[in-house]
Amino acid sequence: MSKPGIVFLMYHELEIPGRPLSHGEPGYVRYAISALDFREQMRQIQQSGYIGYSVSQALEFPGTPSVGITFDDGCESDVLAAAPVLREFAFGATFYVTYEWLEQKGHLSLRQLKELSQQGFEIGCHSMTHAYLNELDDRGLQSEIVEPKVKLEQAIGKAVHHFSCPGGRYNRRVAEVARKAGYRSVATSRIHPNSPHTDPFCLGRVAVMRGTPLKAVHAIFTGKALARLRTQSQFRNAAKWLFGNSLYDRMRALALGSHDLPRR
Repeated sequence: MSKPGIVFLMYHELEIPGRPLSHGEPGYVRYAISALDFREQMRQIQQSGYIGYSVSQALEFPGTPSVGITFDDGCESDVLAAAPVLREFAFGATFYVTYEWLEQKGHLSLRQLKELSQQGFEIGCHSMTHAYLNELDDRGLQSEIVEPKVKLEQAIGKAVHHFSCPGGRYNRRVAEVARKAGYRSVATSRIHPNSPHTDPFCLGRVAVMRGTPLKAVHAIFTGKALARLRTQSQFRNAAKWLFGNSLYDRMRALALGSHDLPRR
């Protein structure tokens, strides 16, 4: 009997009362959820009989109801808000860090990065500068995928095994460079559960958006909402392919009511 697939959830910055988000444009804010909502979502996962795992833990496919918990970017809220909640529920998680955003406003310091790692959470890589990887030549991919792995490993004193693609921009060249660099997986924004039959260099994830009701979150991590979300994602991906990254971002920013280009 085959083991069930595991849905990987994708989070970004958590909003903490009294602290502004690191960026305020609509394209960014829609990915930020409140720390209170995050806690309620973790509680729901636990009460539903699921366990939250890091990428490494989830890829062992324990066979019990499981959810992969991941964070992108390396925001300061990772250590201030997410980590305490995850410890409360005894959940694991992987924090994918954009190396050059360390020490920037609203993002982890090197000290906080080490603290997060020392608390037992897994540190992954989210590139060097958050560039769109499908636009880069070979040298650019080396700079964005290989070099930050080395720097993060030096910073935390541990191996970094997992990589996630900024903005979900992914192709097989990205996977091949990551494989040769020594990563064990690449996480995308493609919407599908992960099973022992999934290519670990094309893992699926589902972003949890601002204002998502608890009932909808439950439908995501149990897999019931994936077909609908996949269809919506296919339309967006077709638009990215048709218009290109730059024009797609401008059109999206205008649609969201801001002339600032979103980073997602």
